[in-house]
Order: sequence, then structure tokens, then C-alpha cells
Amino acid sequence: MRDDLVLWLARELVEKKDAVHVETLERDRSTVFELTVDPADLGRVIGRGGRTAKAIRTVLEIAARRQGRRAVLDILD
Repeated sequence: MRDDLVLWLARELVEKKDAVHVETLERDRSTVFELTVDPADLGRVIGRGGRTAKAIRTVLEIAARRQGRRAVLDILD
């Protein structure tokens, strides 16, 4: 699974698009995406009560299931 989807979703949410970075770690049947954004944009990616982060995770999970994998999103601060 590629990190293009996470990168695109995060860049659409933040103001400092150049500060968005995604590291991809492959494990057995899962892919871990480590998302880093500018500290000023962290609230935009997480959202009120974590709703935005949950929505991103849901989209990732659906995309991963199509490939028979599991996706995990870690938002690093």
C-alpha cells in the first residue's frame, strides 16, 4: 500500500503543505503510516474530538481491505 492517499488527505487539511511527511512501515499483513505535520497544523489533522483523524483512519482501512491488508495511522507530534 502506498502513502499517496495519506499524503494527499493530510495536505488538503493543513496550511503548511510542505511540512507534511509520511513514513511507511510494512509489517506482516499491515502497513503503518507515520504522519508528521507542522505543530501549528496538528489540530487540523486531528480535528475536534479526533473526528478528522478517525475519518482518515476509516478511509485508509477501507483502501487497505481492498488489498487484503490492514492499515494503521500514527499521527506524530
